[in-house]
Amino acid sequence: MKNKSYIRTTIITLITIYIFYSCREDPVIIDTVITPTAGVTGFYLLNEGLMGLNNASLDFYDYKKNEYQRNIYGSMNPTVVRGLGDTGNDLQIYGTRLYAVMNGSNLVEVMDAVTAEHITSFEVVNSRYIAFHGGKAYVSAYVAPVEFSPDAQRGAIYEYDTLHYKRLREVVVGYQPEEMAIVGNKLYVANSGGYRFPDYDNTVSVVDLETFTVLYTIGVGNNLHHIEADADGDLYVSTRGDYYNETSNLYVIDTKVDQVKKTFNIPASSLCISGDSLYVCSVEWSHDKASNTVSYAIINTKTEDVVNRNFITDGTDKNIKIPYELAVDPVSKDIYITDAGSYVKPGKLYCFDREGKMKWDEPRTTGDVPAHIVFLKK
Repeated sequence: MKNKSYIRTTIITLITIYIFYSCREDPVIIDTVITPTAGVTGFYLLNEGLMGLNNASLDFYDYKKNEYQRNIYGSMNPTVVRGLGDTGNDLQIYGTRLYAVMNGSNLVEVMDAVTAEHITSFEVVNSRYIAFHGGKAYVSAYVAPVEFSPDAQRGAIYEYDTLHYKRLREVVVGYQPEEMAIVGNKLYVANSGGYRFPDYDNTVSVVDLETFTVLYTIGVGNNLHHIEADADGDLYVSTRGDYYNETSNLYVIDTKVDQVKKTFNIPASSLCISGDSLYVCSVEWSHDKASNTVSYAIINTKTEDVVNRNFITDGTDKNIKIPYELAVDPVSKDIYITDAGSYVKPGKLYCFDREGKMKWDEPRTTGDVPAHIVFLKK
């Protein structure tokens, strides 16, 4: 008779094999061929997953093979026991490496940008977003564990070298810092204050990269989130508002004087700058109405005018329940929008041409909460 230790080992082995093969995904052939564009070979999509379930995943769309492959990280890294991690919050490519900020796992995962193979990871408690400049990586972090309190501490920006991922410097910024943008030798970070409801932060911290100190803050609006720099160095900053009396909004900061120069008075959940166009989509929740309002827009960054109130022109926007991520191919100008749906089931990925017409017969199925897209260039 086999002993209990042997039986337990056998069961664990079988479960491991089952999990490995059940997590692998066969590639999906896209029905409408997207011609490979010069300099772009495809894109990665980071699925956020649900906090605490460790079910974040990474998909890849290969332009050359015309394949959309789910959970490529699991396929390429079967020996990484933890998988990709918990709650994917940002995805970027710098040089030859792909970086995924895993908020719930308190780490930044570093992969080969071409193969998605694991290289290393480094710990950042409650990490949020990542940016790069001059061979350095900058990670925004809430610092403290998840805790909603009026006494929640300030967040920080951590600087790492991109060779050994050694932490070099840190600077304390505002409360619960989110996305960052770098213009010249200054780093701008949008502070949300999300843990301090209803006393949100309303500032952008301006950090001098030479001294790594906060020069000053710029007052914008409550509960800041995204921040994107255009070709002229202006910053487009989105706020979430308070979900009750103050709505989401979009602002422009002139970095020559570091002051807000325009308020658009339109909601903004996702931002993407492509050329001289800022694409905006929004899902705005109202507690009073107990419902979401979805909207789309394009802003000309040269004139700072809203030039389009819905860039989806064929009526298929009605099929998208929760537009969660917005990305534009830098060459073809194809528009990609993800739909988080119910948040607890696999999401959807839609592709539109530059005229706003759906390119696929059906959207692609993604992982849970498809949240971040980054294009792979040759």
